[in-house]
Parts: sequence; structure tokens; C-alpha cells
Amino acid sequence: MATVNIDGLELYYDVKGEGPTLVFAHGIGGNHSNWYQQVSYFSQWYRVVTFDHRGFGNSRDREDGPGRAAFADDMKSLVDHLDVEQVVLVAQSMGGSTCGLFTQRNPERVRALVLGDTLGGMALPPELEQRMDEVRKDTSSLSQLDRVLSNGFRVREPAMTELYTQMNSFNMVNRGNLPGVFPQGPSPEDMTGYGIPLLFVVGLEDVLFPPDVIRGLHSRIPGSTLVEVPHSGHSTHFEQPEIFNQAVHQFLLAYGIGTSAKERLEPALAS
Repeated sequence: MATVNIDGLELYYDVKGEGPTLVFAHGIGGNHSNWYQQVSYFSQWYRVVTFDHRGFGNSRDREDGPGRAAFADDMKSLVDHLDVEQVVLVAQSMGGSTCGLFTQRNPERVRALVLGDTLGGMALPPELEQRMDEVRKDTSSLSQLDRVLSNGFRVREPAMTELYTQMNSFNMVNRGNLPGVFPQGPSPEDMTGYGIPLLFVVGLEDVLFPPDVIRGLHSRIPGSTLVEVPHSGHSTHFEQPEIFNQAVHQFLLAYGIGTSAKERLEPALAS
């Protein structure tokens, strides 16, 4: 089991494949295992790194630990440990705040940023912040499954819904007891200034980060890309992995990051 020591804390991570490095940051309802449908796909062309935030999965935190307040610093320790100058960050939900803060503090280390069903912890303009206040109020009493998986998916895929529940059960913490707060993240203007390729992916049935809010943020970051996924809630990577994977892969290829199956096949056929 691979770990990186951070002030006595063993942070778990896993690496598969070779190529440009992609680091996947999970949400509060998951851990590294939630990305299994991405690992098997992207490791054909990329070096895929999944990890557990402190308190999740195979990573632990002290009882008096900082929790999410340390997530971005933990990510930097992991990237430094991997000895890679630049990474592509792929995030879902809470992981977006980790990646947004890491990008704010280390923009030169980020080759591209993918925000799946998340606002990346960005400072929102007043009208979007007001809308999110309403969303948080309306969803505060929902169960975990109602929050993260669309109703249609739960009806269509009862076994996958149970799998999601079992993955979540390995965490020490949840949204009710996770300590710490995220520091203020970058503004849309900051993100524009970094010039980092940015992709938003949102499920059209996402109740936690509704599509209209994602659209509003996307419109404030010139050059960013938006993909909206039907029949998906807050966990697009889990509910619609083929669409998610293809959208991310095509986005990366558009910026010259990695290769496609065709590009890898052609040299072999020519030899």
C-alpha cells in the first residue's frame, strides 16, 4: 500500500499506467475507490493517481486534526512526493475545493483542471452565491443517496447504488463530522488569469451543484469548457462513466495532453 508521510499522517495513494499525470480528487461521499471506472480507462494513456483525503478510505487523521483545512497542502505533499512538475487535476464535489485551492496556490503546477459536479471552491459573485444559499437550504435534509445519485440511476442500477453505499462505508468521516473549513478559493477572475485549461462537467439532475449555477460560473471564465450530462445527478463520473471519460479525454487531447487510441495504434500498424 503506497503512502506519503505528512507530519506523521500516512496519506494513501495508488498509481496506475504511464504518461502525463492525472490526479483524481474524490468527494465527501467517496474515496479513491469511487474512481475505478476512470482508472481502468485513463490508465491506458496516462499515469493515473487516486488518493484518499485524510479521514477517508485508507487515510487517517488525528482526532484533533485539521480535516479539510489541510487538504490542499496534502495534495501538494502528494504531488511533490510523486516528483512531477505538472499534473492534470480531476475533481468531483468536495475534491473540487481541494483542487481549486491547490491551483490558486500553485498555478504553475497545474496543466489542466477538470471540475466534475463542483464549483471548485471558487469565490462566487453575489447572485450565484445567493442561489447556492438557496440550494444548500433546500438540500440540507436530503439523505446521502438522494444528494449524490439521481433518482433514475437508483431505480435503473440498484446494484451500483449498493456498491456506492458500500464504498462510502469505509470512511471515518462524513459531511456531518468532517472537521475544518476550506480557506477561500480563487475567483473566476483568478482562474481566467491563470490561463489553465478548465473543463466543467455537470449532471443535468445534480441537486447539490445545479446546472444553472455551473453555467453561470462557466460564463464568467472565458475559454472554459462546459459539458452537461443527461440522466445523471451529482456523481456523473459514477453514473455515466462512458460520457464522463470521453468528455475528459477529448478535452485533454484538445490541449495536446496525452494520446488517443488511434494515435497509439497507428505507429504499431506502420511498423
